Amino acid sequence: MDTTAIVVFILSSMAVIFAVFVRGDHESLGASYIFGDSLVDAGNNNYLSTLSKANIRPNGIDFTASGGQPTGRYTNGRTIGDIVGEELGQPNYAQPFLAPNTTGRVILNGVNYASGGGGIMNGTGRIFVNRLSMDIQIDYFNITRKQIDDLLGKAKAREHIMKASIFSITIGANDFLNNYLLPVISTGVRISESPEGFVDDMINNLRSQLTDLLTELNENLHGATFLLGNVYDLVLELITNYAKHGFKTASVACCGNGGQFQGIIPCGPTSTICDDRSKHVFWDPYHPSEAANLVIAKYLIYGDTKYISPMNIRQLRDL
Repeated sequence: MDTTAIVVFILSSMAVIFAVFVRGDHESLGASYIFGDSLVDAGNNNYLSTLSKANIRPNGIDFTASGGQPTGRYTNGRTIGDIVGEELGQPNYAQPFLAPNTTGRVILNGVNYASGGGGIMNGTGRIFVNRLSMDIQIDYFNITRKQIDDLLGKAKAREHIMKASIFSITIGANDFLNNYLLPVISTGVRISESPEGFVDDMINNLRSQLTDLLTELNENLHGATFLLGNVYDLVLELITNYAKHGFKTASVACCGNGGQFQGIIPCGPTSTICDDRSKHVFWDPYHPSEAANLVIAKYLIYGDTKYISPMNIRQLRDL
């Protein structure tokens, strides 16, 4: 398959976009390039002076690759981005862009630019002091893109990007939670701009950001294929019919029994932990458990047109 494929998902209040560039020979994917917020951050915030960090226990307690040590992922194990890459044959996890060892040929395994607290709008997450907005993440990708050219040469670099990699963007929740809906700080914004107007601004910003990103990936989008994933209904399905999917509860988070003061005090070393982490949809008040991430990812890869259309990611890969 020689065409570029763009897969678009809407995850609850979060925009989730997978841009998939597929091998024509059905071999394993070589790399994952991941953009977004804390739902897919693999440790970039470890290297920022920020109030939003997850490199503390018990985060990562079920992350096999680290032996249960925290990595900066805001969940007990793998993120959706990790799982999608694994299911499609990617042999290595994408490394955080800001990690000192993300250099040389390591970047050919993929790079993660996601940042807890980051958003589509540059002002989103300012309450955390530092975070990587989508604009900054795209700037960082442009650095990686040039590094791949240097490593492989322009022709092979293009083959790597277009046929051996998967690109995903998971962002948007913080633009509501830690921007427009932020108590006190954002009161003036809500007075001056309607919810509909704010959503329009978000869409316009994301459209501009994606156009900059796709220009780097493919000078023209002739032959591009767009898929839409209805992840809002998928997450709602998990919450409403949690027992059908093997969960015990969707209302109580595993870490801290939901978090003190509705999550203002985050999951940390002093938090209590549920007995069976595989039975909870949520790890903490804001982030799915690895078990829930696994269900979501598999629906996106193997699910029917109720959740992703006109085909799923696996069907697209196998064209």
